[in-house]
Amino acid sequence: MNATARANLGYDGAALSGMRAVDIAPGLDDGTLGALLAGMGEDKGDETIKQGCLRTELRRADGSTYPARLTFLRTQRDGRSLLLAIGHDLSPEQAASNALAQYQTRFNAIVNHTPGLVYQFTLGADGRHAFPYLSDGCAPLLGVQPAQLQADPDLFLRLVLPEDRKGYLEAMAVSKISLSSWNWEGRIWIDAWKDVKWINLRATPHAVAAGAVQWDGIMTNITESKVEQQETLRSRARLAELTDHIEQVKEQERARIAREIHDDLGGNLTAIKMALSMLSSRLPPDQPGLLEKATYLDDLVDRTIEAVHRISLDLRPSTLDLGIVAALEWQAREFEKGSGIACIFRSAEREIELDPDHAAALFRIFQEALTNVAKHAGATRVTVTLRRQRQHLTLAICDNGRGIAPADRLKPASFGLRGMSERARALGGTLTLSAAPGGGTMVTIKIRLAPPPVKIPGEQ
Repeated sequence: MNATARANLGYDGAALSGMRAVDIAPGLDDGTLGALLAGMGEDKGDETIKQGCLRTELRRADGSTYPARLTFLRTQRDGRSLLLAIGHDLSPEQAASNALAQYQTRFNAIVNHTPGLVYQFTLGADGRHAFPYLSDGCAPLLGVQPAQLQADPDLFLRLVLPEDRKGYLEAMAVSKISLSSWNWEGRIWIDAWKDVKWINLRATPHAVAAGAVQWDGIMTNITESKVEQQETLRSRARLAELTDHIEQVKEQERARIAREIHDDLGGNLTAIKMALSMLSSRLPPDQPGLLEKATYLDDLVDRTIEAVHRISLDLRPSTLDLGIVAALEWQAREFEKGSGIACIFRSAEREIELDPDHAAALFRIFQEALTNVAKHAGATRVTVTLRRQRQHLTLAICDNGRGIAPADRLKPASFGLRGMSERARALGGTLTLSAAPGGGTMVTIKIRLAPPPVKIPGEQ
């Protein structure tokens, strides 16, 4: 025994000289050792080295044991049989193996409890691809066994619906070139269940040998959430249609009431004023009390006519018949007169073709925005800009007030903002709130204009 062996086993040379192999290796019986040595041969005159090895446990002087690999060398020299045993301590190897087994157990536990398919996907420089690893979630998610997909990697692309394959391949190409995350959502056909599933794919790429790229990722079933999302979008679309219909009905009803008030009440009041004027001219001059009452009634009729005119304008501004630009400019002047807040209206165009219903809806949004400024902004100036950009119309209302806090937008009773937003959505447009330059709030409404009619050659 060399010094290293003695130090490892904890024996001195004197103690070892009186011990047998089985005293150091209790699991090594004479039969096993004899069979190993017998297999190494013992030919006289053969000076070649013959080797054999086995695994066992060695016992130290303190009673502890450790795994070891014993390598035996046998040779013949000068007619004598020489044996040499070399021991290798396998404790580090065994510890590493145990640690690896523990990590593998933990990995398997995590992967097996992950709600989806954990996978590795490689794409070579020559375009060939493979799935080096697929978890047991393959079959529940894709309806195919991992071995089947590994044997035929193209199977996954065939599962993707034809209309979604382009997006899948484009997302893969972008991720490969930029080595950025591969995020994709799409539909696959599950032949085993004759059904379509929505799946979400998230993977992280890294370069590997020979110009290939490997992704480590997970696929999950998002069918339920996708169906709910689509139903939500459909509900919002139906809500927008209903809102648009309600607003159109309201505008029609307002126009009808305004017309009846103007025609019926206005006409009757005009007739009453004319009758009062005729009666006043025939009153005897010696009865000033009657003349005073007639004058009071005449003033009352005048005030009522003004009220009818004001109510009619509130219900359906006649300026809308002159176009959206004129209507907004008129409303800006009315707001300035009524609130005392300077209101500047700017528009590069004097006429913009707009559907009457859309014009009425945009006008109501403008009215509501000015009402909010008067009630909440504490502003001294409002700037209104109307501009046309190709097939879009943008209306921006900017005030120099205190601004709007994010929490104000989420108040349960903030129906004004919600109503403006729903009206804009019903128009197929958007409404955004942002901070105005220098303070205050900017409300921006952007809607799409109808394309101009196509002129047929020969028509006037």
